[in-house]
Amino acid sequence: MARKPGRMYTKITQRSFTRREYMGGVPGSKIVTYDMGNLKDDFPVQMSLVAKEACNIRHSALESARIAANRTLLEVLGQPNYHLKIRVHPHEVLRENKQATGAGADRVSQGMRLAFGKPIGTAARVRAGQKLMTVYINPAGFKQAKKSLTSAGYKLPTPISLVVEKGLELIVT
Repeated sequence: MARKPGRMYTKITQRSFTRREYMGGVPGSKIVTYDMGNLKDDFPVQMSLVAKEACNIRHSALESARIAANRTLLEVLGQPNYHLKIRVHPHEVLRENKQATGAGADRVSQGMRLAFGKPIGTAARVRAGQKLMTVYINPAGFKQAKKSLTSAGYKLPTPISLVVEKGLELIVT
């Protein structure tokens, strides 16, 4: 069965559902790693990707944003010149009441309205103003970091903004 469109799960409409020990068969998260690049050095510039609206971000969207940001930084700056950190974790379990399709499906699917559904994936529940990703860089790589976070923001279902939290005076001068 095909995956449903992301717009079905973007809005926060119901209470949080995170207790995996009470449900069976929750699919694993697609996010491979949360810290990339040089994890040991301290970098003077810190820039974050911030969500403007509250929403659910599916684990597949987070993984594609991570790949987009990391690929740009890795190709241009190189592995020892940045540290990329994913700040949100997909704890929210998404459910779907699977409907029958085909001839006679209207008679089959009538009875279970507002059914609980089966787990189909996970998502990160995000508040407005919450940091999604942070990149730590040297001032020379500021433009590339900005470009990489912007390209990662296109993969997410919420409007984003970039915030420079540390090292702005190093960039301006």
